[in-house]
Amino acid sequence: MTAPLQLSPAPDRTLYERIGPEVLHDLVTRFYSLVAQHPDLIPIFPADLSLTARKQEAFLTGFLGGPPLYHQEFGHPRLRARHLPFEITPTRARAWLACMNAALHQTPGLEAQDAAELFAALSRTAAAMVNSPEPEAP
Repeated sequence: MTAPLQLSPAPDRTLYERIGPEVLHDLVTRFYSLVAQHPDLIPIFPADLSLTARKQEAFLTGFLGGPPLYHQEFGHPRLRARHLPFEITPTRARAWLACMNAALHQTPGLEAQDAAELFAALSRTAAAMVNSPEPEAP
């Protein structure tokens, strides 16, 4: 019998513990600076991204194994339901992931293996948020 694949070098520590709150905050800040400039994402995000960033950081804190900040402040995330009012196409999901991937690579103090683990998890989540087909070409 072979041992299970172990992705994390520290299985006794959550991804949140490995990344830490300061690096997570830096990641979210970098991510939303990229989102604010992305032409595919601008139409579905508010001009002021401060509340959106705060919610994302709270969500990611719990999602990564830290305190359930999002639950405490905003209730259950209900990700799919909260995203239904926004037209999330496959192109927009890929754009969101491209911004996250860039932010992951630009954030000092984020280990490559932790960034890869987080990106894999967020890739699955982004795919699940797609709720609209691509618009038809004119």
